[in-house]
Amino acid sequence: MGMSVTISAATEQDAEQIFKLQYLCFQSEAALYGNYRIGPLVQSLDSVRQEVAGDCVFVARLGEEVVGSVRGRVAEDGSAAIGKLCVHPRLQGHGIGARLLRAVETALADELGVTRFRLFTGHRSEGNLRLYRRVGYQTVGTSQGADGVPMIILEKPAGTYVATA
Repeated sequence: MGMSVTISAATEQDAEQIFKLQYLCFQSEAALYGNYRIGPLVQSLDSVRQEVAGDCVFVARLGEEVVGSVRGRVAEDGSAAIGKLCVHPRLQGHGIGARLLRAVETALADELGVTRFRLFTGHRSEGNLRLYRRVGYQTVGTSQGADGVPMIILEKPAGTYVATA
């Protein structure tokens, strides 16, 4: 019998697994842009620990293994900034990313009263863009990442869930 992937709030004990998973998952993004200095690849373990302790962080687990994660926090303008969504490459395409997004969105809206979500992804990241659009995000602008990668900014209002996600 196979195990099910479960979604739960991250604990400080998850930080190291999140750190390693993030490094694995963002290799394909780095290759897409020919830039291995993107934020998720140069983030320190201590910084990940701080985010787990202070932000709204969810993980997907397969047994004891962390196979996905996402982070959210309330931005200065009152919207929620969602970032660093990643799912282990061997499990991508099975809805885990959408489940993680929904978990962090629900927590941010229900517990912190957020009414709008914002995230960004690289302009060549077609798989990411498909997922975000499928779950209700719409492009609202572009920006240049600190690492030089052109980014697409997407937003959606709280409570916008797409049943097919």
